[in-house]
Amino acid sequence: MKYYKIGIVLVFALLFLEMKSYKKSIYHKGWIDFNKNGVKDIFEDSNALLEKRVDNLISLMNTDEKTCQLTTLYGFARVLEDEMPNDSWKKRVWKDGIANIDEHLNTIHGREKTYTQYSYPYSNHAEAINKVQKWFVEETRLGIPVDFTNEGVHGLCHNQATPLPAPIGIGSTWNKDLVYKAGTIVGREAKALGYTNVYAPILDVARDPRWGRVLECYGEEPFHISEMGKQMVRGIQSQGVASTLKHFAVYSIPKGARDGDARTDPHVAPREMYQLHLYPFKKVIKEAAPMGVMSSYNDYDGVPVTASHYFLTELLREKYGFNGYVVSDSEAVEYVSDKHHVAKDYKEAVKQVIEAGLNVRTTFRTPESFIEPLRELIKDGEISMKTIDDRVADVLRVKFRLGLFDEPYVKNAKDADKLVHTYEDKEFSKQINRESLVLLKNENNLLPLDVNQIKNILVTGPLADEVSFTYSRYGPANNASVSVYQGIKKYAGDKVNVNYVKGCDIIDPNWPGSEIIPTPLSPKEQEEINKAVEKAKLSDIIIAVVGEDEKRVGETKSRTSLGLPGRQFQLIRELYATGKPVVLVMINGQPLTINWENKFLPAILEAWFPSTVAGDVIAETLFGDYNPGGKLSVTFPKTVGQIPLNFPYKPGSQAGQPGEGPNGYGNTRVIGALYPFGYGLSYTTFEYSDLIVNPKSINSQANIKVSFKIKNTGQVAGDEVVQMYVKDLVSSVTTYESILRGFERVHLKPGETKEIYFTLQPDDLEILDKNMNWTVESGDFKVMIGSSSVDIELDDTFNIK
Repeated sequence: MKYYKIGIVLVFALLFLEMKSYKKSIYHKGWIDFNKNGVKDIFEDSNALLEKRVDNLISLMNTDEKTCQLTTLYGFARVLEDEMPNDSWKKRVWKDGIANIDEHLNTIHGREKTYTQYSYPYSNHAEAINKVQKWFVEETRLGIPVDFTNEGVHGLCHNQATPLPAPIGIGSTWNKDLVYKAGTIVGREAKALGYTNVYAPILDVARDPRWGRVLECYGEEPFHISEMGKQMVRGIQSQGVASTLKHFAVYSIPKGARDGDARTDPHVAPREMYQLHLYPFKKVIKEAAPMGVMSSYNDYDGVPVTASHYFLTELLREKYGFNGYVVSDSEAVEYVSDKHHVAKDYKEAVKQVIEAGLNVRTTFRTPESFIEPLRELIKDGEISMKTIDDRVADVLRVKFRLGLFDEPYVKNAKDADKLVHTYEDKEFSKQINRESLVLLKNENNLLPLDVNQIKNILVTGPLADEVSFTYSRYGPANNASVSVYQGIKKYAGDKVNVNYVKGCDIIDPNWPGSEIIPTPLSPKEQEEINKAVEKAKLSDIIIAVVGEDEKRVGETKSRTSLGLPGRQFQLIRELYATGKPVVLVMINGQPLTINWENKFLPAILEAWFPSTVAGDVIAETLFGDYNPGGKLSVTFPKTVGQIPLNFPYKPGSQAGQPGEGPNGYGNTRVIGALYPFGYGLSYTTFEYSDLIVNPKSINSQANIKVSFKIKNTGQVAGDEVVQMYVKDLVSSVTTYESILRGFERVHLKPGETKEIYFTLQPDDLEILDKNMNWTVESGDFKVMIGSSSVDIELDDTFNIK
């Protein structure tokens, strides 16, 4: 019996060694035998043409394997229960492969169930991803590698990756080179950690400031968004990683900005849709060739976008030339039947989205929940195999382009420890946060503060010693963070006595109801304000840090009012009443209606949602080590009653009402922006001169060269964002009052002059004519150069023959 047992053990050992040897044998010099048939098939040949490889692989796939390439497996602690492969995987649907695995082992800030030993050190993650990839290559019949996806709009969504400010802050930099560099960092870190596809950038046009995701958009103006988006895509994809655009299409303007359970019914006219909301997608796809697009869960004019053949096939692929693969935003497929009610049941919804052009269903549900009804539809002949093959081909094409069939693994996992969040990345993170700051007011040059002239500073406000806003569900986790109070205290050192009193909470107990039915302050709330006021009386300067946090803005968090939440306004008023100068530092994710604050407070600095270096960069800026040069990428309204109030806008659409004349009784409403699009101040001054437009008369398909000079006329170095706007003076359809068609962030030393060059191309002058055709019409155009959409310093005209 003893020898019998030994014999069995030896047999199993030999089988194991044979299996191990067999698995090793799939790896050959220059190619991998993914389907384990001992022959180099066309799809395994890196020298074969891309389409030949795709066609060959599809010809070898069965229905089960094809359907598995059309859905996402959400990673550990979302849907996947396991950190590493195990025997149970052979009983799950992904035994036949999977399109992608999303957010596997990444760690999300504040969500402890996602924390894992495999996310950090970085090499642990790279090795773990290799093991997961190895399972799919070696344990599935065809060995099709996985595309590992992850979020990346605030920096890569991974434990201790390099943090970036919120996209609205990135948009406020107006610095294209900086955005490209940010993209390269996100892409490099993704590649080193084993991710091959990043869900970024967001190209949504933020036209309603009440919408909670304004902070995740670059701004409200489509040309500005497209220029920033192009650089982010190019940066990410320069590292051999796919960039997936979000959210296609007309996603950012749900009715009344209502998000969450609504997410439907955008009120957008067709011409506005093409010229505003689709413009960034069209431009970025044509000029930067992203490999991915995420389809949105809203409808347009009654048709769910994710079930629309027009949006996903005719527009996206046939007109814009997109050749990657489309994933659905969470619940977009389910909403077709459950919310939009254009399908009788979920199974019919699956049919509609696949036939429309969706490639991969992505949501927090098991892959089986999509694959099983899809297989039933195929079996019943309700979806053709030709359609399935087309959808699978798009996914495989991206995997081939990413090199997953040539090198499916992270080559040197240990290198991740040297490639992620380096010293240079930390310095870059500081710089992009600095450049995102916008100086909104600086009466009598109160800023910068002189650390040698101040003895006592009070730092107050609900966000003064808070860091929660420096993290994002869509960005890195667990980086050390510095609050504004900590940053100021550290900067001042022993030179200044820096005190802190919170003053009030971000919201009151009755918020948001208190925004429409005000309630009196409780004795405790008044006591907290009184503490701040008493300390303020003993201070030379007050720095009030107010606004919103991550619980007030973001996905599914739209607002009714745009004033400061809770008791913050009462705190500021009482601080102002002390007679001491108040510097307002704004932490917020959307434009706020700070009319009183703008009228009475001497200095206001807009910081948006900075990342973890918030305190350091704000302190440097307040004390003059850094001269703020950011510009607003969204319009600040004076009241929600003005909404929509944006740039660009149609002639007269944001005008006032006559106070005189035959109808002169219209002085009944507040008009004008609090701060216009493109606005931002500096600690120095600039002068524009010598505008040249050449040629002054051209044919419609020629380029126009525009040049001018910009000079720093102040005493300190600084950045100016020069902006070029174009106005079509007469057109066949009503066009916008003016449109942005060029911008550059320029650094100038005191007294320094630089010459700036822009080129206007034919598509910069296109409009949708009466027949909805893109056309460059003949006539006169005006070029306007300035420091914002309203501060125009130079202008000239040219003619299209």
